[in-house]
This record gives sequence, C-alpha cells and structure tokens, in this order.
Amino acid sequence: MAQNKALAATGAAGLDDILGGGLTPNRLYLLEGMPGSGKTTLAFQFLMEGVRRGEPVLYVTLSETQEEIAAVADSHGWTLHGIAVRELVPSEESLAPGEQYTVFHPSEVELSDTTRKILDDVEKLKPARIVFDSLSELRLLAGNPLRYRRQILALKQFFAGRRCTVLLLDDLTAAEHDLQVQSIAHGALLLEHTMPAFGPPRRRLSVTKYRGRDFRGGYHDYAIRRGGLEVYPRLVAAEHRRTSSRDRLPSGLAGLDRLIGGGLERGTSTLVQGAAGTGKSTIAALFCATAAERGEASALFIFDESANTLFSRLDGLGIALRKHVDAGLVVVQQIDPAEFSPGELVHEVRRAVEMQHARIVVIDSLNGYLNAMPDEKFLIIQLHEVLTYLGQRGVASVLVAAQHGLMGAQMHAPVDASYLADAVVLLRYFELDGEVRQAISVVKMRGGEHERTIRELSIRGGRLSIGEPLRDYHGVFTGVPTKKIST
Repeated sequence: MAQNKALAATGAAGLDDILGGGLTPNRLYLLEGMPGSGKTTLAFQFLMEGVRRGEPVLYVTLSETQEEIAAVADSHGWTLHGIAVRELVPSEESLAPGEQYTVFHPSEVELSDTTRKILDDVEKLKPARIVFDSLSELRLLAGNPLRYRRQILALKQFFAGRRCTVLLLDDLTAAEHDLQVQSIAHGALLLEHTMPAFGPPRRRLSVTKYRGRDFRGGYHDYAIRRGGLEVYPRLVAAEHRRTSSRDRLPSGLAGLDRLIGGGLERGTSTLVQGAAGTGKSTIAALFCATAAERGEASALFIFDESANTLFSRLDGLGIALRKHVDAGLVVVQQIDPAEFSPGELVHEVRRAVEMQHARIVVIDSLNGYLNAMPDEKFLIIQLHEVLTYLGQRGVASVLVAAQHGLMGAQMHAPVDASYLADAVVLLRYFELDGEVRQAISVVKMRGGEHERTIRELSIRGGRLSIGEPLRDYHGVFTGVPTKKIST
C-alpha cells in the first residue's frame, strides 16, 4: 500500500504499510495488549516519529515512574530528547493516613485532579501527538463504567479541536474486556503474544477498527527488537501483480537441463523431493551458482544445514557458491525455526526479492518451514501466497522437501506441496549390482516440454553428473529395480 504524507506515521514501517500509510491525524486511537506485548515500545516509536518530524509530543504515564520510562528507552538505545514526559504516579505522601479522603469518594477527587493536570499540560505544550499509558488506571479512578465512558468521551471532545493525535494504551487487565473505548476511538489495534511449547513468544497484531480508511486485515506477525517493534505485514500476492518474461534459467549441468526442458522457467516454482542425502540441496544450490555466473542474484533460506557445511560440501563438488556469496550475488540465510515466525520468514523472502533483486529463491527445506509454523494447517495457504507472489515478481522458486524413509514405495513427505509447484523433480535411492545409487526424474511440469526418462544421478569423484536414461530397468523408484529381459 502506498504511503500518504498527510497521515501520521507510527514509526514502525510495517505497521504503516498495514494502515495504508499511517494514522489519520487529529483522531483518538486505542492500542490494546496484555502486559509485555510491546505497547509502550510502540507508543515511544510513535512519539519519536513525531519528534523527527518537528512536532511537539507528550507522554503521560499513570503507572510508571520517570526512572522506569528512562530504562525502557535506554534498553532500545533511545533518548527522550524532545519528548515531554508527565508522571502522574501517586506520590508516597498520598499513602499517609492524613491524606485519605473522608467526605468524598476517592474516585471523585482523584479522577478530576488527574484529568485537570493532563489538560493543563496539553494547554501549555499544545502537542501534536500524545500518549496515555494506561487506561487501566483511569478505569480504576473512575470507579464505574458509566463515569469511565463519560471521561473518555470528555477527553475525545477536548482534543477534537486541538489538532492532536491521541494514543490510549490499555493493558487488558480488567476482569472483563469492555468495548467502551473501542466504540469511541477512531481506530483500534490489538497486540497479542502467546507462549508455544518451545521457543520464544509468538507475537502478532491486528487492526480491529479503522474508520474511513482501507487497511490490510488479518493477523500480522511482529517482533520486539532493540530499536522497537518490527512488524511483518501479511503477504497479499494480489498486490504485486506484474508481467515478466518466461526465460529459462539453466543449471549448467547438461543432463539436468535436458530433464527439465532447458532450465527453470522464470516465475515458476519447482519442488525437488526425495530422501535425505539424495542431492536435493546440491541441485538447488547449483541453479544459484550458475545464475551468479551470469550476474544474477539469488537467495537461499536454509533450515536443516549450517552455511559452513553447505559451502564445504559444495566446494568438494566444484560448485563455488562461497565465492558468489562473498561477491554479494548469492545470499545464504540460515533460519532457526524456533526463533523465526512465519511472517518474519516471508518478510525476509520479500526483502531478498525487492531489495537484493534475487531472481531465484530457494527454501531448503519445507520440513524446516513446517516446523516454523505455529499451526500446521496454515502452511499450505501461506506457501501458496508466497509462491504466487514470487511468480508474479518473475522469480524462479525452488522448494526442497525431504521425504520420510529411504527406499521403497512407502516413502511420504510431511506435507504434500506437489500440486502447488509448477514442476516436480523426484530423487530416489535404488539398489543395483550391490550398490546404493540415486535416480532422478521430472514427474511434472506445467506448460512446457520436459524429458520423461529416469536417469542416474551420480555424486562422486568431486563432481556431479547425470547419466544416461535407465532404459534397461523397470521398478527403479521402488528401490529394487529388475533388468528387462530382451526378446
């Protein structure tokens, strides 16, 4: 979505993209999330963006001390220069017996005092952006839902004519999730985080309300890093449609190129599937190295193997991938499924395509990609969106999938992605003359001619080679072929 200069940017580029450029200025917004979800961090990003634009900004805290706020800023490497901070935390003296109210209910005095102090600061500073942290204190001071709603309405009306964008933070600590402020606010965002059985928290946000503007709905992953929230907008492939050529990208290995009809076709996806050790990753890396020789960039996202092991293994086969990585033509990114959310992985793929101009993208493997998903049932949907996006950008994608088992007809993949791919390359072990060998064949290719033979794949003697078609045998893919009897 294109950014609009008239909007108030939030300071988080991914969130601005979701909102269609930012927040409509001079409105009141609600930011909800459980403690630890990153509300205060995002609020400071919002205020610092205002400072960067030369706007006066105000942060009102009803629960944290100045020292705690400074510690939050320091943890991100920020300074509070340019941000007016008003601390309305009850003082130590207010706890003394002589300070306790005897005639009026405490809420009647404390809420009016708090409101008056806030409004006085606004009149003096005339901020363009203001953050209230948090509403849970105002809710407690109000004492009852009706007074609380009236107070929020009064705040909204007060700010309506003062050209100020207001962000109200709510930590959702009330016994019941009330929708009072959501109904009043111009827009509302919800930050969520869950604890999986293993690994760090999974964080996601959603825009639950935004009056008068189009926005990208659904859930969007985000992470809290030093420097603020990194938001990864949900990928919508339909937003990236463009025309591209259908040129072929050869591997540089003659036998393999014959099998796949001259090379990978731009804008298509190829699934390389087989048992562990059959050469899937080697074939995928070969396409990247050959593309680099032509001066084209590519990206490999590897889950199951370290980058150093990959480089050493390919060096032994004469595939100089390390050289092309050093030259910046190949990007190899090692993915830890426990640390990466699905949205962050898609964000890295997009960055490789849009910033580094990768023309080939390899995901090695789908097994690792599956482990990066918090819920297996969403894998195919998201994978379809990624492949559609890459196809529309004219990028050739290679998916590596390791099947369970080594030989025989009972082998199966953890997820069936064959119907999504435009081409499927199948690798198998088979036994022949007392040796375990490898076979390769292209079993599917949409919209193009390809060779339908089964050939032997050899990885030995420091070289990768494709042999002649195994025409004298049948049952190769069963693992135990039999020689044909000539008649």
